[in-house]
Amino acid sequence: MIDSCADSQQDMAAELMRLRQETEALRAELDETNQGVMALYSELDNQASALRQASDLKSRFLSYMSHEFRTPLGSILSIASLLKDEIDGPLTPEQHKQVAFVSGAARELSDMVDDLLDLAKIEAGRISISPAWFDMFDLFAALRGMFRPIVNMSSVDLIFEAPSGLPRLFTDDKKVAQILRNFISNSLKFTLRGEVRVSATLENPKEVRFAVSDTGVGIPEALHGELFEDFSQIDSPLQKRLRGTGLGLSLCKRFAELLGGRVGVDSTPGVGSTFYVIIPLAIAGEPRDES
Repeated sequence: MIDSCADSQQDMAAELMRLRQETEALRAELDETNQGVMALYSELDNQASALRQASDLKSRFLSYMSHEFRTPLGSILSIASLLKDEIDGPLTPEQHKQVAFVSGAARELSDMVDDLLDLAKIEAGRISISPAWFDMFDLFAALRGMFRPIVNMSSVDLIFEAPSGLPRLFTDDKKVAQILRNFISNSLKFTLRGEVRVSATLENPKEVRFAVSDTGVGIPEALHGELFEDFSQIDSPLQKRLRGTGLGLSLCKRFAELLGGRVGVDSTPGVGSTFYVIIPLAIAGEPRDES
């Protein structure tokens, strides 16, 4: 009987020893795992910090570069305007053509600088939204006047459909206008003949859809997902002839998101494209319309 109790105690002691050893091994493994997790967190923090620094440096570079370009570009445009107006004497037809080329190139570069500056401001979180009540008739009238000189010199018709039956909007009209300007400019660039049509319709009771449709070259569906990325450009013979930063559509997407909306495209090669932005009729926190 005594021998049986002794054997049982020895078995229990051996089992306790085994459990203690397993517990210590498990604790050591957990400690090692925790150290690995802590090291991983530290590495992730370092990488996140490096990414933030790189993004900050990129934003600063874009901002500084854009500001530095503005002064000489303004001077070039002013001089070209003086030459065009023949302030210092008449120009020959060939000289008028050369001045127009210089002016067009400077304006094109100025637009690129503006896009880069807007991108830098968005990434730095320095873009502000200034909402106000406005009528879409006024918005379309301003855009029509802005593009009239360009359309008069092209074989493409720019048509603004009357936004009848639509309510006033409470949002940032300048951001909406910038989105539509980019859409219209792109459509005019890639439409050799036919028309570019601008419209506004209710998407649902709370949102409005602005669309710019053209009869241009069209874009393959496989490329639709890339169109709104930074510095994205479609590889086509027409694109090679027309210069740009590839930022216009990316900025449209970012502006739309700031307004609580979204952008999209429907396009068929050889038929044409429709770029659209859908935004709320009233941005969050709007006051009551007194009209």
